[in-house]
Amino acid sequence: MSTSWWGIAGGSAALVIAALSVVVHYRREHRRQALMRNLDHHDWWYRAVPRR
Repeated sequence: MSTSWWGIAGGSAALVIAALSVVVHYRREHRRQALMRNLDHHDWWYRAVPRR
């Protein structure tokens, strides 16, 4: 019975680490997408500076 508890604890720890890795990857990809979207400086400039 003791070895099965070690297996359950180890498997649970692995699942928690995997879930955290998925969340970090998701947030990193959205941050990368936002940074890539902001690289279009010309579009940003024309929206930020009003035409005269």
